[in-house]
Amino acid sequence: MGQKTYDLIIVGGGPAGMTAGIYAARHKIKTLLITKNFGGQMARKAVNIENWPGVQEISGLDLIQKFLSHLKKQEVEILEDSISKAKKTGKLFSVLTGKRKNLGALAVLVASGADPRPLEVPGEKKFIGKGVAYCTACEAPLFQGKIVAVIGGGNAGFEAALSLSQHAKKVYLLEAGAKIQANEANIQKVAQTNKVEVIASAVLKKIQGQNFVQSIVYQDKSKKLQTLEVEGVFVEIGSIPATGFVKGLVDFNERDEIIVSPKTNMTRTSGLFAAGDVTDVKHKQIVIAAGEGAKAALSVYDYLQKL
Repeated sequence: MGQKTYDLIIVGGGPAGMTAGIYAARHKIKTLLITKNFGGQMARKAVNIENWPGVQEISGLDLIQKFLSHLKKQEVEILEDSISKAKKTGKLFSVLTGKRKNLGALAVLVASGADPRPLEVPGEKKFIGKGVAYCTACEAPLFQGKIVAVIGGGNAGFEAALSLSQHAKKVYLLEAGAKIQANEANIQKVAQTNKVEVIASAVLKKIQGQNFVQSIVYQDKSKKLQTLEVEGVFVEIGSIPATGFVKGLVDFNERDEIIVSPKTNMTRTSGLFAAGDVTDVKHKQIVIAAGEGAKAALSVYDYLQKL
């Protein structure tokens, strides 16, 4: 049996990938979208979204369902799988999935997003699933009435702390830098709750406990070690682009993000496109990822017309 081929294979089910799928289908591009789960960073972080145009407030999970419902009404084939390798021979790409499916495509769009960046401190791996968490939206309700810590500042850290404050008894927000990087709206929201305590210049050194997390040790601004008794640690220190399967086909910046043409979203390999948080686009926002996915799909259409 020969290799099954498509006009386009989209890798990723976040806002960039789903939007690209919708746009590709509208342009009658034979498309396969491969993802292990839908939502991307929306599912992990965006508990309440207040900057999606036309909607004053919506939960990340509800917005994912709206994206997914729209996508499934299009003529897009969906495969729940991961990608282990992509290569190009002549004008055709070969994509090998985790379940050993070998698929072909004239164009590939990488919208695989990013994975949470680990803390890499003693105790982190030991307590994953036992108090250490990377998905506020998924796991916040499990910490009802408990004392927790959020490691990482910026808007992501502040939004995680605000979400956790709806469940936890107390939330410590540890920011490694001396200056708070979040926007004023999030800073004001945190200031208005008596459940969140922000600790700046706090560098996490260790996570401790027996069977579950019981405390953390951090270095304060005076370089002294301090201990906080907590029952949960939520990690919000950024993410690592999921790009291993296209190494050798694309160029990366210093953050391992795929470098794309700002006009077309094409990489250095003809026919290989990328969109969303996996790329070197400056701002990581849902609305920008969706727009980049649409732009990339339209660029794929133009590319296919010239083959």
